[in-house]
Amino acid sequence: MGEKISTSDDFRNSLKSLDTEEWFDLKFYRPIGYRWALMAKRLGITPNAITIASIFIGFASGCLFYFTNIWLNLAGCLLLMLADSFDSADGQLARMTKQYSRIGRILDGVSGDVWFAAIYIAICLRENATSDFFSAHAWVIWVVAVATGVFHGVQAAMADYYRQFHLYFLKGEEGSELDSASDLWDKFRSLSWKKDFWQKFTLLFYTNYTVGQEKRTPWMQRLRRVLAARYGHRIPQSFREEFRQASKPLMKYTNILSFNTRTFALFAALLIFRMPWLYFAFELTVLNILLIYMVVRHERICRRFTLQLEKQ
Repeated sequence: MGEKISTSDDFRNSLKSLDTEEWFDLKFYRPIGYRWALMAKRLGITPNAITIASIFIGFASGCLFYFTNIWLNLAGCLLLMLADSFDSADGQLARMTKQYSRIGRILDGVSGDVWFAAIYIAICLRENATSDFFSAHAWVIWVVAVATGVFHGVQAAMADYYRQFHLYFLKGEEGSELDSASDLWDKFRSLSWKKDFWQKFTLLFYTNYTVGQEKRTPWMQRLRRVLAARYGHRIPQSFREEFRQASKPLMKYTNILSFNTRTFALFAALLIFRMPWLYFAFELTVLNILLIYMVVRHERICRRFTLQLEKQ
């Protein structure tokens, strides 16, 4: 099934781009997601409905990690994989049917947050119930979980932001979901709390999310301003290709900070080492070091291109 699908033009068109896809996703999650997307398309199911289903599946997965029974933990791992195949399918279906929406993008981000919130809470409750140290110092694991969750959010946000910036140079505005905080604030102010409450409410969170991404990337924002002033929306193809080649090696780091590497570490902590707290340690050390490296390196790339443009 995987080999047959991988050569299909329809399958390729359901992907964001080969530049930004991870090997394991291409071989496993994307073919499965494509099958789900085809089924949903035939049944008239929307991408947002698939995303909402993934939220419930991922939440159920996290609940199963509270138990020390290895078979329940294995069931939780399988449910988490199913949730991620749905998460893959919603984007593929949206690209197949052109059903793009900002609410869909927000829901997609919320789904992962709900999954991992359930996982973190389950791990904390489990460690407090089974570990002598954490039972005696119950607050410690909760503080670690909150810190991990904060850094997790930053890691995922920056990985997504760099992918969207890369797609902007690869495919242009139509192939990227790169947003501007100033544009989002203008949209926010144009909405009414009375008439557009939920749209304005979700946009508030999404705009602040984008503000955080922009604050962490000063050279990228400077490059965006220089490009807008010089070229508007018509950036020369030669510049697009040059930036794409410089940015492409960093895409593997954005993938590591996304889902698969996290879940491999989570599964190892639960099923092999039987010490769930090790997952928090992995996120706080390995993934944070990778995050810092990725941000510094990407900012250097943006600085180089910005200075080149400003000298011309």
